Amino acid sequence: MNEAPPPHFRTVRSFVRRSGRVTAAQQRALAERWPGFGVDFSPQPLDLDALFRRRAPRTMEIGFGNGEHLLARAVAEPQRDFLGVEVHRAGVGQLLNGAAAAQLGNLRVANHDAIEVLQLQIEPQALDEVQILFPDPWPKARHHKRRLLQPAFVELLATRLAAGGRLLLATDWLPYAEQMQEVLGACAHFERHEQGTASAHSDAPQRAPTRFERRGLRLGHQVSEFSFRRLP
Repeated sequence: MNEAPPPHFRTVRSFVRRSGRVTAAQQRALAERWPGFGVDFSPQPLDLDALFRRRAPRTMEIGFGNGEHLLARAVAEPQRDFLGVEVHRAGVGQLLNGAAAAQLGNLRVANHDAIEVLQLQIEPQALDEVQILFPDPWPKARHHKRRLLQPAFVELLATRLAAGGRLLLATDWLPYAEQMQEVLGACAHFERHEQGTASAHSDAPQRAPTRFERRGLRLGHQVSEFSFRRLP
């Protein structure tokens, strides 16, 4: 398999940068906590051993929202390192505050497009786990091309996961769940591990529901979770 997919394979973005309100506390965190926890974007590979000052299993969460789930995992799993990637500054600021309050050494945060981070900053086979929880479902048919889980993106993920690494997905939008299964099922580099629902989770680490998950459940949506293993 080609370990370096052609750069800039995507023609449309899977997100829209919202100009939502950043609170004073979040703004202070972005200014004061970024030097300790933030990862600046640069088009060159990161030395993750140097970044975390050790070698350990590594998880990337793409689109962590306000960071509550990522923070909880980092606290509960000190033996694992976590890199969160999120484009919205309010959520980044909130997670920075939480990371500082918990005095975490195993959590770093990037405020950039996850595809560019994966392409340019993450070395092949550098990750042991990637989790993408409740990505924007882009429900209108004309917007389906904006969904993150597309064949080219899955191929990119496969190059960045080590053999045996895990890809964890969750969505509360059934048509998107079906697309996830279709796209991953067509990728020769992954095998399905287990599927779950909100009441019967997969083998993914135990977690509290995310904000988007709670909203979906209030609306009566079924939560689908998937776990895929990167084949050797």
